[in-house]
Amino acid sequence: MAEAFFTEQHELVRKLAREFAETELTKEVLDKVEEEEVFPEEILDKMAKAGFFGIKVPKQYGGQGGDARSYVIVMEEIARVSGVASIYVSSPNSLSGGPFLLSGNAEQKEKYLRPVVTGEKKVCFALTEPGAGSDAGGMQTTAVKDGDYYILNGRKTFITMAPLADWAVVYAKTDMSMGTRGISAFIVDMKQEGVSCGKPEKKMGVVGCATSDIILENVRVHKDNLLGQEGKGFINAMKTLDTGRMGVAAQSIGVAQGCLDEAIKYAKERKQFGRPIAKFQAIAFMIAEMATKLEAAKNLVYKTAWLIDNGQDASMAASMAKFYASEVCNEIAAKTVQIHGGYGFIKDYKIERMFRDCRVFTIYEGTSQVQQMVISGKLLK
Repeated sequence: MAEAFFTEQHELVRKLAREFAETELTKEVLDKVEEEEVFPEEILDKMAKAGFFGIKVPKQYGGQGGDARSYVIVMEEIARVSGVASIYVSSPNSLSGGPFLLSGNAEQKEKYLRPVVTGEKKVCFALTEPGAGSDAGGMQTTAVKDGDYYILNGRKTFITMAPLADWAVVYAKTDMSMGTRGISAFIVDMKQEGVSCGKPEKKMGVVGCATSDIILENVRVHKDNLLGQEGKGFINAMKTLDTGRMGVAAQSIGVAQGCLDEAIKYAKERKQFGRPIAKFQAIAFMIAEMATKLEAAKNLVYKTAWLIDNGQDASMAASMAKFYASEVCNEIAAKTVQIHGGYGFIKDYKIERMFRDCRVFTIYEGTSQVQQMVISGKLLK
């Protein structure tokens, strides 16, 4: 069982995250988020104070200096109650913090990472483009050198938190002839001249964390804001996504656990034909299968985090965890709706929101099909 992957310290982290989720992420709060499409700043402040925004960030930059397993645990426990809340936890620890942790110099980490950890600033990860989703190497955004500056032009799409962000890590081609080896990473101030956001997308789920395009028109970025070396941006993005994939896998097992909890509770309460529906083998066996698949998914996620913490290559494990956990989460959510019958289709029941929230898990940060490409590529090379 999963205990093998965790220490007593990890269990304390789980207790803290679970108590936070249950106390702060109430039905009233989450209903309001759905209605107003805005996540309350005061809860984000509390998350920052609890240390959730810097779990894996070294202590010298204000973080907790924790490990990948602690990150997975917090993600899982927050997602169990709210998918959208877990995106705010994941961002500083994976997609927005990751590029700095991997390639940032000491000044960049101090200037950009520290305020993200304290919750004063937000950073978004700008990789995807309208014509380059799964094929990130096909991006068209350019960065042309001009003295001490680079001039950026292009359009990014589906950028999580773009309208809320203070800075963006933007991937652009410094050499159009080099394919993925011509991509570099830049830190862009979102308030800078030439930077604008499209209008936030109306999404099926994870409502309350705005997503939009970023348009770059002759944006001048000083060479000090090149993140890592020129031409090394694609490697930075892919390594960042390994952590991101583990994060989405952790979100998936969290939401799936939340769904399973609801399915069990409802099956025991709901009576038909004179007895609780849990007494019908069809329902009981559905729940048995859901729980078994969730247990398998958890072990894949925990193993990935354990490999990272032990300095081993976790790239394939992360893809397997993301692929399997996100697919299983969608299956468990769908079956929980089924167990709820008509009530599962009504917004008063939280399964309706969970079902919508998890739909994106098999899509963002590398679709299930891209994970299969990564996994098969490693096995068949």
